[in-house]
Amino acid sequence: MGNARTLGKLIVVTLGMFGFGFALVPFYYKICEVTGVNAGAEQALANTQVDTGRWVTLEFDANTNAALPWRFKPEVRSMKVHPGQLVQVEYEVTNTSDQPIIGQAVPSYGPARAAGFFRKIECFCFTPQTLVAGESRRMPVLFVLDPAMDDDVHTVTLSYTFFDAGTQARTTRTGNGAPHG
Repeated sequence: MGNARTLGKLIVVTLGMFGFGFALVPFYYKICEVTGVNAGAEQALANTQVDTGRWVTLEFDANTNAALPWRFKPEVRSMKVHPGQLVQVEYEVTNTSDQPIIGQAVPSYGPARAAGFFRKIECFCFTPQTLVAGESRRMPVLFVLDPAMDDDVHTVTLSYTFFDAGTQARTTRTGNGAPHG
């Protein structure tokens, strides 16, 4: 009798957890909508207004942290685009070391207020990149400049800096990292 009662409670708890998991999906989407997380593609696709009455010069820059033995450069240094126009550019990166390395790109924008008007759909900066020894790779960035960007912004610089993302993981595994505190 005790086992049947325990089994019944277990089934009720399991069903409750399953239902709770389904209930979280719309809650998750609402949080993403409110915070703007993961909304780049939807915003870009929803925006079909290209402002053909104005041009913005985009400049592309690439840097690596001194501790990262990679070569990193944009395929084009600059281009003129209309706000609202879908743009794709590529960056090329090469691991010049004799071992695989994980790098993470961090974007920055000039002027800083332009950051809020970049709607990235695809970007290598979304995830860490692992390059084996000597590997070269071309990495795309697909984005739209929001037509609501201030009219007095005529030039925007998109800059990426790659950092060694594997150093923390390696020092944590070997125990050679600085003490936490």
